[in-house]
Amino acid sequence: MTGFQGPLQSMVFRNADLPVLFHRADEIAIARQRDAVQDTRLQLWLLVLGACLAAVPGGWRVGDTFQLAGALSALAYAGVLLATYRASRRRATSHWQLNRSAAEFIKSMCWRYAVHGAPFDAAFPDPDGEFLSRLEAGLAELRKVGWVDPRASAPADDRSELITPAMRMLRDKPFRVRKETYVRDRLIEQRNWYHRKTVLSRRATALWSVTVSVFTALALFLGVLRTFSVGDSAVPAGLLSAAAAACVAWSEIRRHQPLIAAHSLVEEDLAAMHTAMETVVGEDRWAAAVYETERVVSPQHTDWLVQHRR
Repeated sequence: MTGFQGPLQSMVFRNADLPVLFHRADEIAIARQRDAVQDTRLQLWLLVLGACLAAVPGGWRVGDTFQLAGALSALAYAGVLLATYRASRRRATSHWQLNRSAAEFIKSMCWRYAVHGAPFDAAFPDPDGEFLSRLEAGLAELRKVGWVDPRASAPADDRSELITPAMRMLRDKPFRVRKETYVRDRLIEQRNWYHRKTVLSRRATALWSVTVSVFTALALFLGVLRTFSVGDSAVPAGLLSAAAAACVAWSEIRRHQPLIAAHSLVEEDLAAMHTAMETVVGEDRWAAAVYETERVVSPQHTDWLVQHRR
């Protein structure tokens, strides 16, 4: 627990104060994301490597007929097929997205409960029961589409409570403390996260755009030379094209460009909510304001922005 007492009974609420189920889903999401990225990176590298080996002059002949470069190229392409099969079997991308959705859903519900966000405001007769009911209902919907609940494989005595002592402590604090904690540890934290992601996406977009442009410009130059019979081989241009295509595919998979617009919009919305919470939102409007903030930072909202801001 990271709460601390001060003149106003201030309290810090961090991810460490969330239930174990959040941490398990978060850990699985990170691991499956790593697997998905590694699978894609391996496939692209093997495709480019196979093309490079196939274009080796002479093929590194061993004896009269055997070409070592050709054999290595074939192995690289076989590796692509194997990597693709492995990726389809373990469905890392699907498990990554489902566990990320579960982790963020749990985190959002915990924050709403802890600071009296709708529908868990102070006037609600049974906030604990409603919290558990809504949380389990949301997780049940995720299980329907393939999410594997980590609790299913955990021993019964290892299943910790979903309402942690820190959540109860924060919920019992006065409105001023709950507001201060939520704005600082949730809203501002999320706003900074989206800002960092926007900066990183812009840098990555610039890097890959320059790389693709360089490869394409070189291929264009070689194509012009071949047009005027200065060079007879089309192999270098083909290799450059394969490299450029791999870079484009990687950039698209990482979704850098669409995420720039989506994250910028979420950051702007959070900035407006921050101003409103500090100036005009009182205790009577607090529950609705928290609910709206949690809606904006949800992965589903970001995905919707990505789809409609292309």
